[in-house]
Amino acid sequence: MAGRRRTPPAKPAAPARPAVVLSAEDQSWVSRWRLVLGKTAEQVGISCTGDPQASAAQAAIDFVFQGDDRGAGSGASALTVPTWIDAVSELFPRQAKEVLERELISRRGISELLDHPKLLEKIEPNVELVKTLMTHKDLLDPRARILARKIIDQVVEQLKRQLEVRIEAAITGALRKDRHSPRKVFRNLDLKKTLRKNLHNWDDDRRRLLVEQLFYFAAERNKRPWHIIVCVDQSGSMLDSAIFSAVMASIFAELPAVKTSLVLFDTNVVDLSAEVGSPVDVLLKVQLGGGTDITQALVYCGGLVAEPARTIVVLITDFFEGRDEQDLVDQVRVMADSGVRMIGLGALGYDARPEYNKATAGKCRKNGMDILVCTPERLAEAMAEIIRG
Repeated sequence: MAGRRRTPPAKPAAPARPAVVLSAEDQSWVSRWRLVLGKTAEQVGISCTGDPQASAAQAAIDFVFQGDDRGAGSGASALTVPTWIDAVSELFPRQAKEVLERELISRRGISELLDHPKLLEKIEPNVELVKTLMTHKDLLDPRARILARKIIDQVVEQLKRQLEVRIEAAITGALRKDRHSPRKVFRNLDLKKTLRKNLHNWDDDRRRLLVEQLFYFAAERNKRPWHIIVCVDQSGSMLDSAIFSAVMASIFAELPAVKTSLVLFDTNVVDLSAEVGSPVDVLLKVQLGGGTDITQALVYCGGLVAEPARTIVVLITDFFEGRDEQDLVDQVRVMADSGVRMIGLGALGYDARPEYNKATAGKCRKNGMDILVCTPERLAEAMAEIIRG
């Protein structure tokens, strides 16, 4: 009939694709790409099916990043924190294990760890765990508190070993070692320069160095020590910096010709100079939260200054002042004008996020305070530059 449409013949069904059989080596590569790309890889047929170890690793990774772009993969829900800790120890090398544990603590909290102190013994000590323990230290039962102190002590000692060689070299090297004295006192012997200046006298046959001239450091630096005052904001945003500040202050305290003071503050000021050599005790006394009165803390630090020209005040804060900002700016100017060298740190550490009040910090800079966001080593170098003059 006219006008009647003819139904086109149906297209023949496409032949089914044959199943792809992967070799063990190919499956290993596919599984690795699935672990790298996350759950989105499964949308294009990349999965860990057929590789039990990779499937277990996928479940462990997805357990940590649940809610992240990777999402939760199949099998992740079967894990709990205790079983996850055991699985990660078996599936990943130590370096990857430490990264995943830091992410677990950061993303999922440690409520289960607090309820089961034995789990704390299985976690690799790291800065992220220290931050979490410090944040929740009031919730720890007696046994967990003992473990927490042990963990914090391990991390602090690790950081101290990592930092002290470079920090000591920077600061000690700046203590006017270029000034030498004719006074022949053995404790002032500059062994390094003495060896360097006499190397041409090496007797190869006798395998001895013949020393013609000795060089000594001036004793003046021991009579007039430098005073380093570390002033630390206790607000929660400064927790990373507080940990590194306590460690660095303990290193400064061990240096010759350096007097070290350590002050913590929120709306109150706590002087922990007597405990500066025990960073663990310092960190366990940090009280996070509350208001901020930076001006009051600097006024207190100003009262500790005996010789302004040989004093360095290191202020670690986010510069969000709880009182009139002008009070802080005026106090910085008063101390800088007196000769005190002022360093303000918006962040101190390796991964610390520099989230600080740049406008207020800028006003402090204009009134005599150096503003930095840096690693501990860079801070030591900046202080060495000040000491060298």
